[in-house]
Amino acid sequence: MCIYNGNQDSNHPVYNRLYHRASPTPMCIIFFKFDPRPASKNAYRLILAANRDEFYNRPTKAADFWASNSEILSGLDLEEGKEGGSWLGINKKGKLAALTNYLEGRPNPDLQGRGFLVSNFLTDQSQDSLSYLKKVSFEGHLYNGFNLLTAEFKAKEDTVCYYGNRGSTEPVRLNPAGIYGLSNSLLDTPWRKMQHGKRLFTSVVNQTLPRDSLVQDLLSVLNNQELNTPDPAQESQGKGYSHHMLRALSSVCVRSEYYGTRTNTIILIDTAGNVTFTERTMLDCDISRWSTSSFQFKLQD
Repeated sequence: MCIYNGNQDSNHPVYNRLYHRASPTPMCIIFFKFDPRPASKNAYRLILAANRDEFYNRPTKAADFWASNSEILSGLDLEEGKEGGSWLGINKKGKLAALTNYLEGRPNPDLQGRGFLVSNFLTDQSQDSLSYLKKVSFEGHLYNGFNLLTAEFKAKEDTVCYYGNRGSTEPVRLNPAGIYGLSNSLLDTPWRKMQHGKRLFTSVVNQTLPRDSLVQDLLSVLNNQELNTPDPAQESQGKGYSHHMLRALSSVCVRSEYYGTRTNTIILIDTAGNVTFTERTMLDCDISRWSTSSFQFKLQD
């Protein structure tokens, strides 16, 4: 039994065996170009391309505006006990958050769900990006390893900040006009898969392309299945994982029998504050069946 978008039985023995008692922990990879004041009016303040890697049958709601808050757009976790968490989302006020997990040994199931770090930022109306991450940094020990990006896109200033609870105790504000990669180690850690994907991403975003062509080319980057092995840095951090699994995890687009890339997301924010959010998501745990949806809206001042 393997039905997507939350309709499957999470007590199914295959799901229990794979998810609750086996590696890997959910992964993900993110590439983004942050240029708050691009020289060309046709350029973008943000270009973000991200993959969500998960067990194919983990219950999930595809990206949409929340029923409980029509200002927020994201996919949602429906896993029991973690309902309402997310991995990537944006709201109409210009707040954006994105999460990747940190590759390490077996996670502690008693710690708090990391997906709420994204959801809580998107619903928080009082704290800016850096203040929120400072608060999170004081509570970092309550979670398994993670990396969290928080951002605000405002008429007067754009800000992107980063914190990883396996790195520095202090969050950082990222330099503008930069291209960044975030896999399952700390920001811009030079794993071979991250470097390979970042090169592909950079070659696309440095071109002047129509929006639809840009989205399609970025989706091609996210679906690159070239293996980037051997990688001593990734393998050292992933001690305890099988050689087979580390090999599968070495590609930008991960593919294994029960686990891999099941969501591609592209977010574009142009100079006028127009947002294009495109999600391509796997259907019914079938790697040959995908659905693509796109949302457009203008940021509110």
